[in-house]
Amino acid sequence: MPLPDLGFKTTAGGAHASRTIMLAELGLLLDACPEEASQADYRHAVVELNCLGKRSGSTRALTWGHLVDLYGISPELLVFRGMRWFWARDVQAQPLLALCAALARDGLLSSVAPHVWAAPKGSTVTRDSVETFMAARFPERFSPATLKSVAQNINASLTQSGHLSGRVRKLREQAMPTPASVAYALLLGHASGARGPALFQTRFMKAQDVPVAACIDLAEEAARKGWIEFKRVADVMEVAFPRQIRPAEEVMIRGQA
Repeated sequence: MPLPDLGFKTTAGGAHASRTIMLAELGLLLDACPEEASQADYRHAVVELNCLGKRSGSTRALTWGHLVDLYGISPELLVFRGMRWFWARDVQAQPLLALCAALARDGLLSSVAPHVWAAPKGSTVTRDSVETFMAARFPERFSPATLKSVAQNINASLTQSGHLSGRVRKLREQAMPTPASVAYALLLGHASGARGPALFQTRFMKAQDVPVAACIDLAEEAARKGWIEFKRVADVMEVAFPRQIRPAEEVMIRGQA
């Protein structure tokens, strides 16, 4: 069971009722603040300094709230701190880093995204198909207007992450994982209690959109870069994150077993 103290959220709802993963806003915020910034520093950058270029104070505060909902935006939360650690070290990974962090905190996105990933590459993914899936998955939970809004937002988020393309007609594309995005997926899986081969079956790893063998290759590359520790002999796998996980957090994670 993922631990809230590490930044995971297990509620059924999520920011996608009204927003996407807000990749552009997240990038501007992280560019505006150093890696060691506190949550108060991030909030100051958004609300007081208007680093996101919003027109009014109320819009700045609302945007800040959505970013916190999606990412935590606190160095005290492993989900955010781990994403932030990899963010500047592998720029190409940023879309998948953001998506994986949101998957850890947004129940709507986590429930619906695999339906989109299941579509064949090159096929059309319609908003109606996502609405139909949601209506069956959550019977009588959403109004037609909310179904439409959530489906649009999730499709937009998966466009930002590279799983879809197009403005109106959405086509299923191949996302582009990197050593950092796979390492972060391993981090989230480990923090969620996955061990061994199960680390490559989590929703975070499935978001990488490539076969397990390719993910293992990228994990090994991340280890060669010194970002994580990863050892594999056949199906026996060991992974550690001394640069990202604090000792007290590792105690919590180990205590999940």
